[in-house]
Amino acid sequence: MPLIKTLHKTLSTPNLGSLSDDVSLPDDAQDTISSVSWSPVANYLAAASWDSKIRIYDVNTNSRTAKGTVVFNAAGPVLGCDWAKDGTIVAAGGADKSLHILHLPTGQQATLSSHEKPIRSVRFVEIPESNAHIVASGSWDKTVKLWDLRQQSPLATITCKDRVYSMDSKSLLLVVATAECHIHLIDLRNPTVISRTLESPLQHQTKAVDVCPDGKGWATASIDGRCGFNLVNEEKEKSKLGSFSFRCHREPPEPKTNVTKVWAVNDVRFHPVQHTVLATAGSDGAFHFWSRTARSRLQSYPSTGSPITTTAFNHDGSFFAYALGYDWSKGYAANSQEIQTRLMLHPVTVEDGIPKGK
Repeated sequence: MPLIKTLHKTLSTPNLGSLSDDVSLPDDAQDTISSVSWSPVANYLAAASWDSKIRIYDVNTNSRTAKGTVVFNAAGPVLGCDWAKDGTIVAAGGADKSLHILHLPTGQQATLSSHEKPIRSVRFVEIPESNAHIVASGSWDKTVKLWDLRQQSPLATITCKDRVYSMDSKSLLLVVATAECHIHLIDLRNPTVISRTLESPLQHQTKAVDVCPDGKGWATASIDGRCGFNLVNEEKEKSKLGSFSFRCHREPPEPKTNVTKVWAVNDVRFHPVQHTVLATAGSDGAFHFWSRTARSRLQSYPSTGSPITTTAFNHDGSFFAYALGYDWSKGYAANSQEIQTRLMLHPVTVEDGIPKGK
């Protein structure tokens, strides 16, 4: 494993960014939103939630308003969703162990009974020289299955080290994060086998992984207020900044006790245009934008008052969606009606510190 350099202090910015222009989409979901995904070709936002439904929002660019349309009614909490690269299909999976498929042009739905235990993550993957829609589903049954949506049986079943906690794919790379801090790398030119397995650069449970849009690296987020960035090929990319990890979503030490409150980082996402920019969001109810190359924070934002459970940039990076709700970190007993489930849109502008253009 390459040496991981750590930023030993939480970088700060003098001023907090504003949330005054952020808008709330309709309060359709009745329970925590576990996953959001934008269409790659339009401002359609899919949201999967613990109320066993998947909704799609048609976001109006000018007024940033939308009405949610329920497109799936699953038999249990829905934990992951994703769009096909051409924007025609939404796939989702969750506690009912099934993969749900919606073909938007026709409205046709299909369900594949695919796993022995709940599906935690769903991603469309691009297999070279294949014109088919291929979906990867990662489950707590310790497998990832690849599906050609033209047939009922999986193309391949990949056995993982442990339960799948998070998964992402871009370009030719599929990254699978499992329990016990294992990271599997799958080269989609040979998608039926794990090309490399390594330990997470972070010491504690993985919450999320996200692959850089060029497929040359990935980011990892964990429960101990840390994020890491790794290159797939450290030697080949040695001319650029290498792998590192940094602290985030932590409060300054209490003056009397010197105790630092640490929050779980529930999500990490790369900007789709500015590949060196990534966003983190946590149980502290805040999100931040970071520069990977400068290894510094571009902008911080005040806490929303509720945990942020999942996030996503739209296809051109002009919107950042984030969901507020209970993150289940303290179990069922700590859930309260005071914690509202909300789906928010943050318009990304020059004030956010993200450079323009590519």
